[in-house]
Amino acid sequence: MHNSSLGRVRRQKRSDQIVDEVKRWIVAEGKRPGDRLPPEKELEELFGCSKGTVREALKSLEVQGLVSVKTGPRGGATLESVGYEHAALPLRNFLHFQNITGRQLYALRKLLEPEMAASVVGLLTEEDFAALERAICTCDHPAGDWEERRTQRIAELEFHAILARRCPDPLLGLICRFLDDLLRDLVVYRKVYLPEQTEFSRSNLDHHRDLLAAYRRADAAEVRRLMAEHMEAAEHYNIELDAHLADRLLAP
Repeated sequence: MHNSSLGRVRRQKRSDQIVDEVKRWIVAEGKRPGDRLPPEKELEELFGCSKGTVREALKSLEVQGLVSVKTGPRGGATLESVGYEHAALPLRNFLHFQNITGRQLYALRKLLEPEMAASVVGLLTEEDFAALERAICTCDHPAGDWEERRTQRIAELEFHAILARRCPDPLLGLICRFLDDLLRDLVVYRKVYLPEQTEFSRSNLDHHRDLLAAYRRADAAEVRRLMAEHMEAAEHYNIELDAHLADRLLAP
């Protein structure tokens, strides 16, 4: 049957088909990090393709972070757990040029951050508490220069990242970490050179101190309430910062 449109459809490369089949196999067989893929020769026979095609597929899986490949007699492909940074970076790069605003970010943070924060109650370790204390101490004094201001803004977000990393819901934790990264990449870095908003910094510091105390009391309801209040206040100050940034950009 002749159909001219079919000729214009880009066929999926054989190596990409193998990548998709391996991913389906991982799910179907319930494979876990540390499990090994079949040897190259077996994959060649299974997929009816050349050694070069199998190696191209394995390289693609390695670039995606799903496998590590070792050469030699005892080598082969081993499944790996994809780390957060490896998973999030491509999407962060994509959104970097989408003109994301603080208002858009906080619309999501106000919904998700209080629930994420409450879910972490009772799960923080002493190392987590120490890291939260360090983040607070980094911000408990006026910054001496722009570099210290940048360090303090990052420490404010690190407070939230510490919580998100302990979230028992991996999807909720990932989204909250991702929003924090977007806030750092797309809002904090471009605003660090504006005049300091001391009220904003003080509000963040006070909320973080109150949250830490509520975590130590294991008071989930209070944690949820404080985080919701914190997000509302932070949104208010970020809207003000957006206005300052717009004024500077429009100034002759």
